[in-house]
Amino acid sequence: MPEIRAAIFDIGGVLTVSPVHRIINFCSENGIPEEVRFEIFAGHDGLWSRFERSEFSPVDFASQFDELLSERGCTPCGEYFMQWFFQGFEPRQPMIDVVNFLRGRVKLGSITNNVSRDEPSAQKRTSGVDVHSLFDVVVESAIVGMRKPEPRIYEMTCELLGVHPHEAVFLDDLGANLKGAKALGMTTIKVDHTWSAIDELEAVLGFPLPKP
Repeated sequence: MPEIRAAIFDIGGVLTVSPVHRIINFCSENGIPEEVRFEIFAGHDGLWSRFERSEFSPVDFASQFDELLSERGCTPCGEYFMQWFFQGFEPRQPMIDVVNFLRGRVKLGSITNNVSRDEPSAQKRTSGVDVHSLFDVVVESAIVGMRKPEPRIYEMTCELLGVHPHEAVFLDDLGANLKGAKALGMTTIKVDHTWSAIDELEAVLGFPLPKP
């Protein structure tokens, strides 16, 4: 295994509770059928994915969200969804503790598929976690106009960190995002609701990490 010089983390589902599961619950609670949820939030060119690339504003997303819901016989709730989503997601403190522990030991980066909002605060764009104080490099889809698993977003992050892809380990909760990183030669670790990813990262780095 090559020497790992950088650890790169996703945000939602890794450092915070997964927004995917929260969105599933939101749709269920608001009468949005699974097929409609999938149409909006799944797929690289779906409405949500385009929003993550900043192809339109939060207001435009809410409008198109409502238009699609109306066409599918659902009650429009785009503005409410935006308010709900931007409240942020609960931090996963043990994983944040690992990132803090790694500072000065390896280079630290984050790649996050997120969405823009009207306020300029980068902290709010990243689910309420101040990732810019945690990482050396933060690459946000809403700012760079591309999203995981597009190869260029991983390449850009490695370039900014000054490492080759094979010198980086990448942690994410979604298989498609991990597959994209692995195709470039990065070591990948899948994060789930347990803390097993910390054990895997410890094995990759070759030194003990703090455990919950």
